Amino acid sequence: MAVTPSSISLEALDLDPAFALHRGGKLETRSTVPVNDADDLALAYTPGVARVCTAIADQPELVNDYTWVSNVVAVVSDGTAVLGLGDIGPAAAMPVMEGKALLFKQFANVDAVPICLDCTDVDALVETVVRLAPSFGGINLEDISAPRCFEVEDRLRELLDIPVFHDDQHGTAIVVLAALRNAARLTGRSLGDLRAVVAGAGASGVAVSRILLNAGIGDIAVSDSKGLIHQGRDGLNPVKEALARDTNRAGLRGSTEQALAGADVFVGLSGSTVPEGAIASMAPGAIVFALSNPTPEVHPEVARRHARVVATGRSDFPNQINNVLAFPGVFRGALDVRATTVTENMKVAAAEALAAVVGDDDLSADYVIPSPFDERVAPAVTAAVAAQARADGVARR
Repeated sequence: MAVTPSSISLEALDLDPAFALHRGGKLETRSTVPVNDADDLALAYTPGVARVCTAIADQPELVNDYTWVSNVVAVVSDGTAVLGLGDIGPAAAMPVMEGKALLFKQFANVDAVPICLDCTDVDALVETVVRLAPSFGGINLEDISAPRCFEVEDRLRELLDIPVFHDDQHGTAIVVLAALRNAARLTGRSLGDLRAVVAGAGASGVAVSRILLNAGIGDIAVSDSKGLIHQGRDGLNPVKEALARDTNRAGLRGSTEQALAGADVFVGLSGSTVPEGAIASMAPGAIVFALSNPTPEVHPEVARRHARVVATGRSDFPNQINNVLAFPGVFRGALDVRATTVTENMKVAAAEALAAVVGDDDLSADYVIPSPFDERVAPAVTAAVAAQARADGVARR
């Protein structure tokens, strides 16, 4: 039973199972050591704790061994781009950040703390996170609107020596690349054979485009609300100008629908609607990832009339592109080797490991990406990210 939360009592709200589940929050902290008597207290707190503090003051890196810092991530949002709800503010963002922290623990045994900041200025966000950073082994940026999110992440990566990862960008990109690798494999093609169209040039659209370029996609055209991004188009911000330089080698102009004619791949990250005729105009063996939530750009049943592989962001259709397939393992791997950053190679390695979970015998049009509940996923991503961090020279152990 769904209810409208407008001046309604808690008891009435709790008739909705979503409200009932969230009552009191979804997280708590628990101790990892007993404090049952005076001896326990003397070790866990004063005077024993002072010896540990002194050692860390002398050798700051010991904080990773004698506190929880090396296994805890800050999940940081300013509430400006929450799910499909938009700018709803930091308080309303907290249930999502709690959920993110829950998933970190559930899927990769990473402790995470939700932090919702009451500021939206880029300088203020960066300064606040930098001041908080000594308490954490990694920073997961979440639901910060574009284009500010790009600058926030870039500046934090420059200032901090711990992993900084904007999941709306890179988590989505990793899972899309993994699913696309398998979809291409199913249809007997390589990434280099594919021409893709990405609808949406926000955080996820830009990151997906970047990782596909890095992985060797044949060509890719990106569109925003004004049409296809191309060199010479007026009014492009710096992020889109860079995209214009690096994408759309075919020089396409016009709309998303026009670009889809003969295209092999559609990735929807825009919240817009794509007509059936545009999907029908795609190349044989087309791959359609309609990822806007809760309403995909084209209904999966409609897309399946014309496409070989269809994926969405929803759990009630096959091939769910879900960030939880990526971010727990990415952070677990980075934390395990105490990486100073998450490199582009680490993201690609995560995607390749995720794709490999789907074996040749299991691969099908309705199974190009594993379930979030597949227990092989997080360990596979963790191992790949840790190994690549060492190969890239950003691991400290």
